[in-house]
Amino acid sequence: MRTTTPLSEDGIPANVQRVSAPYRRYALGVLFLVYVFNFLDRQIVTILAEPIKQDLGIADWQLGLMTGTAFAVFYCTLGIPIARLAERRSRPWIIGLSLAAWSGFTALCGLAQNFWQLVAARVGVGIGEAGCSPPAHSLIADYTPKNERASALAVYLLGNPVGSLLGVVIGGLVADAYGWRTAFLFVGLPGILLAIVVVTTLVEPRIKQAVDAAKRAAADTPQIPFSEVLRVLRGKRTFWLMAAAVSIVAFIGYGHAPFGASFFLRVHGEEVARLAEQFGLGPIGFVGVSLGLILGVAAGLGVYLGGWIGDRFGSRDAGAYMSIPGVAVLLSVPIYTVAMLMPSFLPILPILAVNSVLVSVWQGPVYATVQNIVPVHMRATAASIFLFIANLVGLGLGPLAVGAVSDLLAGPFGMGSGEGVRWALIGSQFLAIPAFVCFWLARRSIAAEMEE
Repeated sequence: MRTTTPLSEDGIPANVQRVSAPYRRYALGVLFLVYVFNFLDRQIVTILAEPIKQDLGIADWQLGLMTGTAFAVFYCTLGIPIARLAERRSRPWIIGLSLAAWSGFTALCGLAQNFWQLVAARVGVGIGEAGCSPPAHSLIADYTPKNERASALAVYLLGNPVGSLLGVVIGGLVADAYGWRTAFLFVGLPGILLAIVVVTTLVEPRIKQAVDAAKRAAADTPQIPFSEVLRVLRGKRTFWLMAAAVSIVAFIGYGHAPFGASFFLRVHGEEVARLAEQFGLGPIGFVGVSLGLILGVAAGLGVYLGGWIGDRFGSRDAGAYMSIPGVAVLLSVPIYTVAMLMPSFLPILPILAVNSVLVSVWQGPVYATVQNIVPVHMRATAASIFLFIANLVGLGLGPLAVGAVSDLLAGPFGMGSGEGVRWALIGSQFLAIPAFVCFWLARRSIAAEMEE
C-alpha cells in the first residue's frame, strides 16, 4: 500500500509545515535532551543495582525484575495507544507531559523503603517514558527530508548513550557521597523543568488548516484503524525481520545493563577499590565514571557512525541499512567474550569500548527504515509497534533472564556470585548470532518496501 498523503520530492508530507534549518536544529537539540533524560532516568538504576541489592537484601532476579520487567510492561503496552494519539494531537505536548511524569516517578524511587515500593515507582517511570519515542520519531521524520532521516534520528538517538553515561557517572558519584536514594532525587527533578521548555518552544509542524479540517471532519472520518496499520505492516517483511533482530539485541543490551557494574565490583572488587582510592573516589563512583565515560562515548560514536554510514551508503543501496548493523552485531560476539575473560579491570575497558561502538551502530539505520517503509500517517504507530516488540522482549525479559541465570550459576552450580554473573553475561552475548541472520535476511526486501 502506498501513502495517500501527498509528498514533496524530499519526502516531507504536503500537510506538514516546513521549518527553517536553524529551527530544525533547535528542535532536534531539544528532543535530544529529552531522550538524554529518558535514558538517564531509565539507566541510573543500573549503577545503583549493587547498593540497592545490599540495602534491600534482594537477589539478582529481583534486580532484573525491577530494572526490566516492571518498567517494560507498561512502557511497551502504553506506547501504542499514546502513539495513536500522537497521529492526531500535539506531539510536543504529549512528549512534555510524559517527560514530567517519568521524571517525577524517578524522584519517587528515592523515597522507596522496600523492594515493592521501588518496583511501583519503576512502573511509573515506564508509564511516563511510553510517551517519548514514537511521537519524537514521527516529529523528526516530518521535519526532515527522507535522505537525511537516518542522520537526524541518530542525533536524537545519541540521547541513549549520553543519558546512560550521565546516569552511571552521576548515579555512582552521588551514591558514594549521599546514598542511592539521593541519586534518584538528583536526576529526577530537573526533567520537570525541561518538560516546560518542550511544551512552550516546540511546535507541531502539521499545518493548522489541515489540523482544523481534520477536527471538523473527525465525526465523519475516523482515524485510520489500528487494524489497517497492522495490515500494512503485515506485508512488510523487513519490519518483522528488523523487529526480531532488534529484540535480540535489546535482550542482550538490557540484560547486561544491570549487571555490568556488579560484575566489576564482584570479580575485580579489590583492584577497583585500589584504583578508586588513588582517584579519591568510592568504588561505585569509580566504576560509574569509568564505564560511563569510556562506554558512553564509544556508544555515542557508534550511534553517530551508524546514522552517517547508513545515509551515505543507503542512498545508493538500501540493503546497507541492514547489512551494516548485521555485521556490527556479529563482530561483537568474540570481542565481548574476550573482554569478560580478561584477568584485570583496566584492560577490559578499551575492549568494551570497541564493543559499545559495534552494538550501537544499528540504531540510526533501523529507526530510519521503520519511518521510511510505512505511509506518513502511520509513522508514530509503526514506531510504537516496533518499540513494543523490541522492548517487551529485550527490556521485559533480558534483565530478568540474565539475573535468573546468574543466580542459577552462582548457587546450584556453585560458581559463586562473581563467576555466575560473568558467564551469564557471556552466554547471552552469543544471541547476537541469530540477530545477524535476521538483519542479513532483511537486506533482500528493504528496497522493494520503501515508501516513495
